[in-house]
Amino acid sequence: MLDLPIIDKSEKDPVRRKPNWLRVKLPIGESYKKVRNLVDQYQLHTICQSGNCPNMGECWGAGTATFMILGNTCTRSCSFCAVKTGRPGEYDEDEPRRVAEAIKLMEVKHAVITSVNRDERKDRGAEIWYQTVVQTKAASPSTTIETLIPDVRATWDALERMISGGQEVVSHNMETVKSLYRKVRPQAKYDRSLEQIQRTKDFGKRTKSGIMVGLGETKEEVFEIMDDLVAHGCDVLTIGQYLQPTKMHLDVVEYIHPDVFAMYKEVGLEKGLEYVESGPLVRSSYHSERHL
Repeated sequence: MLDLPIIDKSEKDPVRRKPNWLRVKLPIGESYKKVRNLVDQYQLHTICQSGNCPNMGECWGAGTATFMILGNTCTRSCSFCAVKTGRPGEYDEDEPRRVAEAIKLMEVKHAVITSVNRDERKDRGAEIWYQTVVQTKAASPSTTIETLIPDVRATWDALERMISGGQEVVSHNMETVKSLYRKVRPQAKYDRSLEQIQRTKDFGKRTKSGIMVGLGETKEEVFEIMDDLVAHGCDVLTIGQYLQPTKMHLDVVEYIHPDVFAMYKEVGLEKGLEYVESGPLVRSSYHSERHL
């Protein structure tokens, strides 16, 4: 196993300029325009836009997008996330049909669907989740689906409904190591998210999670969360660099060198994860078709 140092940045130092390995290309091309037009035409939300994803140009240029259902206003206030927080509007009962139609028109082979948290709903949005997957499968039978679902706050009947529509992969992001949960995910619980992954695995689904690094975690803490995920039935893990969306969000503590990401991938596979996608620009749905 490689023993490579993390590039540290003292909290007293000025914010360092982003390193070269975090540069991305601007979105261009006909495929990018086609996806953007479809998203606008069907009045859809994407985490690509709402989450300021650095890979939007690459993914949209390849004709893929990660759709975000249940609106674009989240009931949580996670200190890392660019999605706006507030009181969500009413349910859009027609949203599943529009998402399914857009995926069909895009002719994608593998679709990723995620959502905001809807804690104000008794079913946590489970019925819209179910209908979106079912209608997408009906419209595009050959399309495989990954659903990146939120924390259901131990509403386990809602979880079962969410994951019973026929999707091949179910992802739930841990986001960070245990010691940083109160700072990064103040309305979530580390052990509860692990239990959600375990219950998803017990339901018979291929399971996936994702974490960010560069928030002040240690290498040992990253290894610990890998052990916890393996123990709770996680098959796939993504690891990416945290990037501050706005000045109102958490500061980047350190920019992790690509060699360290390579080391994390090696360690994760050694610990029993089936697949690890690890790199500075990796996000939850990045190259998700490979995870099948």
